[in-house]
Amino acid sequence: MGPDTTTTAIGPGVGAFLAFFALAVALYLLMRNMNARMRRMAYRERDRLAALEAQQPEGHHGERGTQPGERVAKSADEPRDAEPS
Repeated sequence: MGPDTTTTAIGPGVGAFLAFFALAVALYLLMRNMNARMRRMAYRERDRLAALEAQQPEGHHGERGTQPGERVAKSADEPRDAEPS
């Protein structure tokens, strides 16, 4: 008989590599999408603050001593992160 060769070096295989690769690609695409959305939100907030400051007269800082750009809710039901109408 031939030599007794028992192999204990069994790897995960090609299927596991493809699954991991697909997860890595999905993660990359999700992160890219999230970064684009976060950047867009920052631009919108900057534009909204600039519009609020442009609406305020010179030397006037809003109600109750708020600073320029600081948002004051008009009612208790209005969420702070809502887009102005």
